[in-house]
Amino acid sequence: MNIFGPKELMEDVILAGRCTGCGACVDICPYFGSHMGKTAMLFPCTIARGRCFASCPRAEVDLDLLSEKTFGAPYAEVPVGSHRKIFVSRSGARIGNANYQAGGTVSALLSFVLEKGIIDAAVLVDRQEGLPRPRRITEPQEVLSCASSSFAAVPVISELNRAVRDGYRRIGTVATPCQAVAAALIRINPLDEDEFINPLSFIIGLFCTWALDLRSMTALFSGRGLDLRSVIRCDVPPPPAEKFEIVTGGGKHDIPLQEVRDLTSPACAWCPDMTSEFADVSVGMLEGSAGKNILIIRTPFGEEIAEKAREERYIVLDEIPPEQLRNLERAAAAKKRRALLKLKKEGLLNTAGKGKRACFRLRPEILEKLIG
Repeated sequence: MNIFGPKELMEDVILAGRCTGCGACVDICPYFGSHMGKTAMLFPCTIARGRCFASCPRAEVDLDLLSEKTFGAPYAEVPVGSHRKIFVSRSGARIGNANYQAGGTVSALLSFVLEKGIIDAAVLVDRQEGLPRPRRITEPQEVLSCASSSFAAVPVISELNRAVRDGYRRIGTVATPCQAVAAALIRINPLDEDEFINPLSFIIGLFCTWALDLRSMTALFSGRGLDLRSVIRCDVPPPPAEKFEIVTGGGKHDIPLQEVRDLTSPACAWCPDMTSEFADVSVGMLEGSAGKNILIIRTPFGEEIAEKAREERYIVLDEIPPEQLRNLERAAAAKKRRALLKLKKEGLLNTAGKGKRACFRLRPEILEKLIG
């Protein structure tokens, strides 16, 4: 794995507009900071190989190596990534009726692992004065306060770094695809540190096709006369709605979806992952079914957690209809192909030559199958 330092991270990612705002380089040292979704170098640093670069999801990410370390096999040409099983899911009787967004699978799994002591802290996204912010929780009853989608680039991994610094060693997190890559990179001890202890016990990945820049989101809401402090949640109903819903204390407000898409973070264009392929389990909405999710089981540990949660009625699992599975695979394959073609065109895949660095590395034969 090619690992460089903060100078190269600045050149290749932050100044190049490819930073996802995941927060992986923040709060592991004093040199990087994050504000309103933007990452910046606060002080100069000349270290040759740094954790900031090693855990960045847009800097020399060797997808084959990461897949080998995570799943025991090289990266595969599977649209939704390596997995063991795919289900339709929803929260179960043990959780009861709550004001979940979608099927409540994420909240149910988090409640389960916290109540059983499988994790001792979880890093989620909450709202502070209407804006999404990372939040660390340690009690199951805190889960529901974070049970909504933000559709924004939030530095979740920075709070994970703070949790590690504070002594937590069994951490769970809910991550978008770029955040899940950063978390998976942290897990594999990329710098081969002798005293390394994997702090991440459970990663729940979210389906994601784009995220909003927090500054753009603020301007969008303010331009509509919406008080950010009153925002409760945001949602994108399934097609053909083509609208972005904002729920506030005063009711529901609709914005044309294309108007929102135009404010998408530019870094999303380089992302080939729709379903958080490097999580233990991944969860997304089931199209056309507001009260249900799609649950992708990826790792043996993820399968163990899902099965135990099902047995204890935290979640309900059903077979996924073939047409829904085909729709999921088509959407994931299309996003992957678009991003990989863009990366290839811009010379950011398998980049070779002195002084040249890649965004991603992947076996050429698999790359051709994915974009061909």
